[in-house]
Amino acid sequence: MRQSISGWTVVREFWRSIEDSLEITTSTRCPLKPRQQGRAEDQKRGSLLRSSPLEKYLQILARSPGNWEPPLDRAASDCSIWEPSDNGPLFSELKFYMRAAKPDLIQSWMKSHKTKYLGVPKYWGSGLHEKGGKRYRFMVMDRFGTDLQKKFEESGRRFPRKLVLQLGLRLLDILEYIHEHEYVHADIKASNLLLSHNNPDQVYLVDYGLAYRYSPEGILKEYKEDPKRCHDGTIEFTSIDAHKGVSPCRRSDLEILGYCMVQWLCSKLPWEDKLQDSLYVRDSKLRCRENVSEFMSKCFSSQDKPDELQKFMEEVKTLSYTDKPAYQKLRSILEAGLKSIGAKDDDKLEFSSSVNGVGPSSSAEKTPKRKRAVDYKEEANDETDGTPAKKSKVEKKEVNGVKRVVIPKKKATLKKTAASPKKKAASPKKILVEMATQTTPGLKRGRGRPKKKADPLESE
Repeated sequence: MRQSISGWTVVREFWRSIEDSLEITTSTRCPLKPRQQGRAEDQKRGSLLRSSPLEKYLQILARSPGNWEPPLDRAASDCSIWEPSDNGPLFSELKFYMRAAKPDLIQSWMKSHKTKYLGVPKYWGSGLHEKGGKRYRFMVMDRFGTDLQKKFEESGRRFPRKLVLQLGLRLLDILEYIHEHEYVHADIKASNLLLSHNNPDQVYLVDYGLAYRYSPEGILKEYKEDPKRCHDGTIEFTSIDAHKGVSPCRRSDLEILGYCMVQWLCSKLPWEDKLQDSLYVRDSKLRCRENVSEFMSKCFSSQDKPDELQKFMEEVKTLSYTDKPAYQKLRSILEAGLKSIGAKDDDKLEFSSSVNGVGPSSSAEKTPKRKRAVDYKEEANDETDGTPAKKSKVEKKEVNGVKRVVIPKKKATLKKTAASPKKKAASPKKILVEMATQTTPGLKRGRGRPKKKADPLESE
């Protein structure tokens, strides 16, 4: 759905290239008018539009070949969305972007909440285009990279614990933002999470086709079950409210996020074996809500059970349909989980598996040098008959007032037998380490004899 466009070029005479049949609305709600409306008005809006991704996109669109068809495959494109003009989900998605995803709104939120980035795609513009007697609706947004579902499959359907908790923290930021702007997403899943094209450590929540305005003009919608709307969303992750035909709310998004984090960490949810039976899936989720601890025991062994995810789901369980979630409390739960595994949120998304997702095992520690030297000498002194070789004699001599250790040139020889292989004798340096005859630790000694200090009386 997000069409890959390469070779962006800014053309000065932009309006001359726009077809009369193209109706456009920019993120600033300024209609793009044809050139005949006046060069003065042209120049007034030109400074804003010439730097916008929408203008760059339209330049290429206007110069497209006659046999060009809009890309309707959502998976094959990555910076524009195309659908037939009567497509409902895209219309709903467009409404969300126009109300809540303008660049200035996102920038203002980031500044007030002191966040480095927010994983909500910026809305740059949209419009209608007619081609071959058909009308298409399109929307322009930033370009993205691969989705997390592909990463999940490549990682053997299991993410490191650190990564799962980091993704949870990013999504809490995203959900708090869209909730504050009167919307819920209702379809959180790995395939709707895209990595940034320019920064693979940034993740964005996309596809707002099921987004629902739960609080228009600040008035909360009431709880109401509708049998015709049962099981909306992605069956394995959708909320209990959606299974009952109730419009999604803020707790619905957080419930879905909990299911996603569990799946990313344990590979598979307990009800994934019968996804065709929506009632079975619904009842399994109801049992999960009644006893979260038992649900976690089905997903993890006792030693691998992530306590922070259980606490997260217990907290979400306490929310009523109209309650505002305690986002900071939920963040604190996930941050405590990172701390429990000796990790912190370093803004790096690492998809490679490791122990608890925080690096190599601590058992593979480096052996100290002194220990290695002792082992080396003991190995060199081993003999076939089991008797150790005699230790070399070490003499202490005083040279220029400095005590030094002198090792005889004659080295201890090993007994040779036909059955035993030759083994290398320990070097003098290793023996010095083993005998602990070095001078002050950390003091660097130069090669050769030490230089004699000049007598200050002689120099006068």
